[in-house]
Amino acid sequence: MLTGPSFDDRDGVIWLDGHLVPWRDAKIHVLTHGLHYASAVFEGERVYNGTIFKLRDHTERLINSGRILGFEIPWSAAEIDRACYDVIRKLGLTDAYVRPIAWRGPEQMGVAAQATKIHMAIAAWQWPSYFSPEARLKGIRMMWSPWARPAPNTAPTAAKAAGLYMICTLAKHDAEAAGYDDAMMLDWRGQIAEATGANIFLVIKGEIHTPTPDCFLDGITRKTVIDLARKRGIKIVERAIWPEEFKQADEVFITGTAAEVTPVSEIGDYRFTPGKVCQMLIADFDRLVGREPAKASAA
Repeated sequence: MLTGPSFDDRDGVIWLDGHLVPWRDAKIHVLTHGLHYASAVFEGERVYNGTIFKLRDHTERLINSGRILGFEIPWSAAEIDRACYDVIRKLGLTDAYVRPIAWRGPEQMGVAAQATKIHMAIAAWQWPSYFSPEARLKGIRMMWSPWARPAPNTAPTAAKAAGLYMICTLAKHDAEAAGYDDAMMLDWRGQIAEATGANIFLVIKGEIHTPTPDCFLDGITRKTVIDLARKRGIKIVERAIWPEEFKQADEVFITGTAAEVTPVSEIGDYRFTPGKVCQMLIADFDRLVGREPAKASAA
């Protein structure tokens, strides 16, 4: 997905603790608390035609994620927004990905972290398609993940916290090793949760059904697509969904900052054909971000 030079060896700048520094100089110490104890929160943002999509929504979620993990990011939402634009403008990027991240530093080592300082960085780079253009039209293939999303009383599931993505990496690696594009994750109850980095939707008898986000992120792209569907007069049903309900679905798609709106053609033994609902929402999303709508599949 992301090929090219190693991410620590590139030209450009990164915003680090209030200053733009040369890319290769944006470093942290090996005893940084966030590295050892996952005390870090982050965001993934897309730039379309020079505009960062839903930037304030992302910034506010970043700040709230830090608070859920027990720390206050020492920059205001306005300062963070401005820094994000400083980075992309300095790099000359108009269509890209932005990664703000905040973490506890190396000032204290151990589970306790009251003495640590909060650090923050913002990087940006050109962003290729998360899935192939063919997959975006014909649908991605997914396998079932053996990893389950944790219960909200076992992890800070409302935060976009670094530690919550370890099982996503494991599930994604399993899927790719088996020849799939991604993995479908259940929650601790055995209900449908999400993909490794995207929310899931089922089209059933003309309605769109999606799991209630009670143990995973209510994604910003998820909410955007729900709004687009409602403007089309499509009924949205948020509820608990069990795996066997996929057999009732006519179409299935995922949404996320990286995935945008991507159809699914296969989950385990279930098969789906991207249809008019998915194609319509892809086109609506493309128009929303100022991009020429993708051509519909012939299927």
